[in-house]
Amino acid sequence: MNSEPVKMLLVEDNDDHVELTKRALRENGILNDIYVVKDGQEALDFLYHRGKYSDKTKAPRPGLILLDVKLPKIDGFEVLEKIKSDPDLKLIPVIMLTTSSRDEEIAKGYAGGANSYVTKPVDFNEFVNKIKSIRLYWVLVNKLPK
Repeated sequence: MNSEPVKMLLVEDNDDHVELTKRALRENGILNDIYVVKDGQEALDFLYHRGKYSDKTKAPRPGLILLDVKLPKIDGFEVLEKIKSDPDLKLIPVIMLTTSSRDEEIAKGYAGGANSYVTKPVDFNEFVNKIKSIRLYWVLVNKLPK
């Protein structure tokens, strides 16, 4: 296991979904640092330390990215493409989060290099269970690159 907790970047434009995700993570005992950005452009600024994220101590390299598909400015698939085409970022696991379960979107996510694709259910308890699965594998079991 990693000696230091995995820092997570949550890319989500819906404040309710941000709170729902953070609550589900907390209820599953995930107390890792979670950085939140609201759109695809902001996600890239965070990852490349541009603009208000130029201070690397305030925008550390995440060990896991939870990436919404439908985002303003730059959508999640474009952000995923940029991450996975960059030699310095491509090893960061990316979990696509979306309310859509359309087969073509799931296929597009995996084709773009997503490590996992999780649909956000309407039912909170179901979502908590999905987050528990994320916690068990991506935070506790999986060995992440440094």
